[in-house]
Amino acid sequence: FTSIAQTNFSQMANPRLILYGICATLIAFLILECLANYITPHKNQRGIIVQGAFRANMAIVGLAYVNNAYGSQGIAAAAMYVACLTILFNILAVITLSRSLNQGDSLRPSKVILGIIKNPLIIGITAALPFAAYNWSLPSTLLQTGQYLAQLTLPLALLCTGASLSLKGQNQESAVLPLVALLRLIIIPACFTLGGYWLGFRDQELAILFLINASPTAAASYVMVRAMGGNGVLAANIIAITTLGSLVTTSVGATLLKNLGWL
Repeated sequence: FTSIAQTNFSQMANPRLILYGICATLIAFLILECLANYITPHKNQRGIIVQGAFRANMAIVGLAYVNNAYGSQGIAAAAMYVACLTILFNILAVITLSRSLNQGDSLRPSKVILGIIKNPLIIGITAALPFAAYNWSLPSTLLQTGQYLAQLTLPLALLCTGASLSLKGQNQESAVLPLVALLRLIIIPACFTLGGYWLGFRDQELAILFLINASPTAAASYVMVRAMGGNGVLAANIIAITTLGSLVTTSVGATLLKNLGWL
């Protein structure tokens, strides 16, 4: 909320960038749905694997990466991209988990829409848009409080997720976790970035594509899996391994792109 509320609408992302992100995400989702059948023989794990591979932690980690690289100008350019993709991520997550966990009733349009409306990230983004559009200023006390809460969000989410980690579960899915991490941290960011470069995106726009999509699996994916009666241990382990791995892959990827002269 605080990041988007302080942005300038004139600096928002190029609509072409948002459209590309939506189309690329849909293509990646369909490919992952097909690959999941070969990754694991267990149907109840397929949706968790698909969600873990495509659902990046854009709103927290991704925007933090962009903020470190480009400051408030980068946040302004990435905010609408993140808002649109967050809605899409929630829809796709409900679809894949419902299919995997045999919860056909969860696919009802009304339930999907209600899930989107109740999503805290979407509520925060929607509430912040008028402030960005009309250049309304937030009271300094409210702004500072919001920033403190924002800084606590990821650590608290990871603490809750960490409480569900299981070394035993990790051994059982030893073949699955590295593959999901490879998809989430290397293959998908590389494909998004190469596709964006081919379409003519450069500098900050290309950096946003890479940094947002190089983020680890969203902590919210664990909550959704638990709420739908899925394997919370597998979801937590995916978040843990991708969060640790992203520290390395994001740094290496950004350095490589800079050396290539793409950023």
